Amino acid sequence: MRTRVITGGVVSSLAVLVIGWQLGGQPAVTAPAEHATTSGSGTDSGGTSSSGSTGASSGPTGSAASGTFAGETVQTRYGPVQVQITVASGKLTDVTALQLTNSDGRSVQISQQAAPILRQEALQAQSAQIQSVSGATFTSQGYTTSLQSAIDAAGL
Repeated sequence: MRTRVITGGVVSSLAVLVIGWQLGGQPAVTAPAEHATTSGSGTDSGGTSSSGSTGASSGPTGSAASGTFAGETVQTRYGPVQVQITVASGKLTDVTALQLTNSDGRSVQISQQAAPILRQEALQAQSAQIQSVSGATFTSQGYTTSLQSAIDAAGL
C-alpha cells in the first residue's frame, strides 16, 4: 500500500512537470540579425552571416529578391533558435536552421526532429504561416518568429 502511494506521488509530480514544461511562456525576440547586404556577404556583430542581392523589378508588386537572409535569433526557454532562408527570384527555396534549442539533450533531440518538418511546411507555404510541431512548441515558435524576420529582411 505504501509503495502505491509513493509511486502515485512520483507519477503525479512528473505529470505536473511535463505539463508545465509544455505550457511555458512565449519566446522572447532578441535584436534583429544583420540583413542581407546589397551584394557579396557580411557578418554582423553576433557572428551570423548573411549574403545576397536584390534582383530587378518583377512587375507591379516590386522587386524579386534573391540571396540568403538570416532571421533574428529568438531566445526560448530552452535556448536560442535562428533560421536562414535562401531566396531565388522572390521564391523561398531553402530554410536552414542556424541555431536550435540547446539547453539539454532532450531539447536538442526535440528540435532536431521538428526542424525538418518545419522546413518542409515553410517551403510549401512560402511563408511563416505554418503549424507548430506537436511536442516542440518552443522550437516551433522560435522557428516561425525567426523565419518571419528573415522573410521580412528579404522583402517577401
